[in-house]
Amino acid sequence: MHSSANTEKSSFRSIARSISMVENDAKGYMDILGNLPNNTCPVIGITGPPGAGKSTLVNALIGKMIAANKKVGVLCVDPSSPFNHGALLGDRIRMTEWYNHPNVFIRSIATRGSLGGLHPKIIEITDIMKAYDFDYIIIETVGVGQSEVEIAALADTTVVVLVPEGGDEVQSMKAGLMEIADIFVVNKADRPDADVFVKNLRYMLAPVFSNHDYEIPVLKTVAVQKKGIDILMEKIKQHQEINNTSTKKNSLLAEKAFYIIRQHRMKNVDKIILKKEIEKESKKDNFNLYRFLTNYINQ
Repeated sequence: MHSSANTEKSSFRSIARSISMVENDAKGYMDILGNLPNNTCPVIGITGPPGAGKSTLVNALIGKMIAANKKVGVLCVDPSSPFNHGALLGDRIRMTEWYNHPNVFIRSIATRGSLGGLHPKIIEITDIMKAYDFDYIIIETVGVGQSEVEIAALADTTVVVLVPEGGDEVQSMKAGLMEIADIFVVNKADRPDADVFVKNLRYMLAPVFSNHDYEIPVLKTVAVQKKGIDILMEKIKQHQEINNTSTKKNSLLAEKAFYIIRQHRMKNVDKIILKKEIEKESKKDNFNLYRFLTNYINQ
């Protein structure tokens, strides 16, 4: 048992090193990615507005998976610190219960100012995680910007977490967010008006159901008390069984390919340098942004 635990720690150190290489554009990181084995480990995306209790829900889900003797990898995508571009919210703070567990690997990664709210290399980092023998990978997003919509292009199952008093948030939700959810979770469902909120949410979702092969579940949980986690886990498994189609996988691969190519094409474009050059050029009387950009577009 002791030897097995040491092997896991060594394996986790290897994952951590590989992720750091990708995050920092270290020399040879594309070779690591190019040699990754093909793995179909399911990816579960947990998203929704700040304060919905996503971390507590993830904590409870990990517990359910570990109780079933599963191995879990967790990526927590956090807002970047404006000073050092590190992750502001440490995984130690949020998931101390699992931090040293031999079957749980947790990594906080910063968005690094990515407009979408996900880490710019989230696809590559997820694929590194998938190369190891995890039974599940959970990605918890920061819940701002477009990350809710982006997560659907990355996760096999997307869980959108809301709270009963989030009526205004639901009303102002983009249609995209309503459509990317494979499962809705109303967390903190012991609060007043939870049943009314669930009923209204189902009513709002009625037009969306017609575009799906199955009815999107709307579940109630009280994550802090571990209530409702069993049914959530069941619904995740059910969704993955019906969702394992080659058509979706090919669409997903095309999205991933497009995103990675765009990242590499933009690699030499530095926003700070761009700003300085524009500041200098814009002082000229005949400055034209599109003419200025041809130098970049034609490179």
